[in-house]
Amino acid sequence: MGDAQLLGPAEVRVLAERLDVTPTKKLGQNFVIDPNTVRKIVRLAGVQAGDLVIEVGPGLGSLTLGLTEVGAEVTAVEIDHRLAAELPHTVAAMQPAAASRIRVVRSDALDLTLDDLSGAGAESQHATRGLPEVLVANLPYNVSVPILMHLLELVPSLRSGLVMVQAEVGYRIAASPGSKEYGSPSAKAAWYGDWQIAGSVSRRIFWPVPGVDSVLVSYARAPEALGSEAERVVTFDLVNAAFAGRRKMLRQSLQGVHGVPSSADGASAILVAADVDPTARAEQLSIEQFLAIARVLS
Repeated sequence: MGDAQLLGPAEVRVLAERLDVTPTKKLGQNFVIDPNTVRKIVRLAGVQAGDLVIEVGPGLGSLTLGLTEVGAEVTAVEIDHRLAAELPHTVAAMQPAAASRIRVVRSDALDLTLDDLSGAGAESQHATRGLPEVLVANLPYNVSVPILMHLLELVPSLRSGLVMVQAEVGYRIAASPGSKEYGSPSAKAAWYGDWQIAGSVSRRIFWPVPGVDSVLVSYARAPEALGSEAERVVTFDLVNAAFAGRRKMLRQSLQGVHGVPSSADGASAILVAADVDPTARAEQLSIEQFLAIARVLS
């Protein structure tokens, strides 16, 4: 398949000029202008014909076209009304056979609902066959972690994914307990499955060229859920409290959270019952250990 099916630097600039779109820092927009990188992302994401893909922030459609090129059905979530309105036309012009496999939802990804994904609120009349199973996205840099957490919670049907994010954010998402990058996003992401750094991308593939490096982070859903939704809520509250006081020992940082006694001795007793060292700090605990504390509390 030739590059006539994908957007290159010239096509991206022509489209942006015609739509009077200037990439904005506020929306975290950096448009991908390199077809080879697009195909690499689609390949690493393992996307195949018939896969139900959700893409957040498609922009002018560079990655969208890479996904439709291999036969995926794409639900694209776009906040900018001009970009959302234009995307189906771009796909139809570049890949006429793929026009029926793209559906655009105009929404802020943080406000996205299951109704949006199941068909209500779509700006294209092409309904997909069900809820998305694969997430592939060049996530807006300034809100990548909140968007990721919202989608993982909202769409339990997601079995895998590949996201492009700012390098330091990517390393944080994929970090293991005990490493200096490990934090609240790492622990929460691990609730849903396994995260790995899948590769890096050059700044030169973007327009405008960002001032930071980017990485690709892959996701594979855990074979079975770690715990119930009620347990997840308590566990995430414990994670938030522990990392908010990350220099403190857990017997201090968790006092008063979800019924943890507000004394060091009382908090220590809860932690010991969960087989967790009361003098440990947040970055030493796996998500399974936070869950163990939640289960003692319930």
